Amino acid sequence: MRVFRIAIPASRIDRSRVFYEHLLGIDADDTVPTRLYFRCGDVILALIDWGAGDRPPFRPAPEQLYFATGDVDAVRRRAVAAGAVDVSDIEVRPWGERSFYCLDPDGNRLSFVEEGTLYLGRGAARSSDHL
Repeated sequence: MRVFRIAIPASRIDRSRVFYEHLLGIDADDTVPTRLYFRCGDVILALIDWGAGDRPPFRPAPEQLYFATGDVDAVRRRAVAAGAVDVSDIEVRPWGERSFYCLDPDGNRLSFVEEGTLYLGRGAARSSDHL
């Protein structure tokens, strides 16, 4: 079994499209009119248009989404340029990851981690062992 898609809400899908295309550096797949798909390796990030259809009141995703990247410095610059909110400094965390945190325009929490520093859990090989 594996995770293949993670969906998060977007209050204004057009604004989210511009933000995520700039931040991730990839074009959205807009095949489905009420969703945008971004292929991030083996997992798809799906943005759900919360303004479409009969939905409960909008709330951002409750937990952090973590992205691995080969250049966390460049992604942080893109996050700032794209209008991310509460962009933290890049730091090395106590568990060894080099990362930063931010919020998308809807308050969804995002984290970007330098690829070679990923913490995969106790006993797991470090990501740099697989590069």
